[in-house]
Amino acid sequence: MARFDIIGKRKIWYAISSLLIIASLFFMVTRGFNMGIDFTGGTIMDLRFEKAVNINDVRAVLNEYNLSNSTIQLSGESSSSTESENVMIRTVDLEEQERKEVMAGLTDKLGAYQVLREEKVGATMGTELIMNAIYATIISWLLIIAYVSYRFEFKFGISAVLGLVHNVIIVLGAFALTQRQIDSSFVAALLTIIGYSINDTIVIFDRIRENLKLHFRKNGDIVELVNTSIYQTMTRSIYTVSTVLFATFALYFFGGDTTKDFAFALLIGFFCGAYTSIFIASPLWVTFRRYSDKKRLAKRMADTGK
Repeated sequence: MARFDIIGKRKIWYAISSLLIIASLFFMVTRGFNMGIDFTGGTIMDLRFEKAVNINDVRAVLNEYNLSNSTIQLSGESSSSTESENVMIRTVDLEEQERKEVMAGLTDKLGAYQVLREEKVGATMGTELIMNAIYATIISWLLIIAYVSYRFEFKFGISAVLGLVHNVIIVLGAFALTQRQIDSSFVAALLTIIGYSINDTIVIFDRIRENLKLHFRKNGDIVELVNTSIYQTMTRSIYTVSTVLFATFALYFFGGDTTKDFAFALLIGFFCGAYTSIFIASPLWVTFRRYSDKKRLAKRMADTGK
């Protein structure tokens, strides 16, 4: 049965990814990011209600004041996963009047309470920590290039990391477009996406390396070789990404409000990771390989001419 020529159509995938990257960069520049209180600081209200309150009821009150992204923590000996007398709310920085309105709304809807603590706090993830995270990501990419180059070859390493950069940019663009909140959980989601994507890519690269041994003996076409390698791992890739997406969809639709942005980042990242491994990283390796072969052939012809 004839197979779709994935590698032969690589210019189409390059064009699609280029459009996605350009759109992502455009949204990042024009819309910016909705930074969470982990990055911007905010207001903490630690309250003890006379009667146990449900976390969903607390969030419903906060939603009335456009504070849906607030963090709510239940504590105390009598607390459960959904109800407690002790409630700590961490929200965006509120002015005095705004804070009074929110606290009055909580009293009206949920009953009387005692204020245990009320203060403004700074960002838990400052500029220095953000830069350290960026440096760590870049260093990890360099180490991936070094390790993959050692186990495979340099062109494999460059292709894999370019695929990771592609995924990160698209996830950032999606968050800029939707204005979903970026907080510490988003950083965790990005690291998870990077780990998942590189794993899927390495599986395909490992099969390409195995098939290269036969390729040189049979003098086969490199495009056909990579197409064959992709289809040999296609079933495994589909099963893996489907299993992961089932769990992530469940987390997104049935998880709490505080996990939706985290799950959304994973959904976008996992889709991109599966797409990149097949349609970007592998074709990039073929492009680099052909460019290298052309340079080697031109050098050989130049040496022969001398």
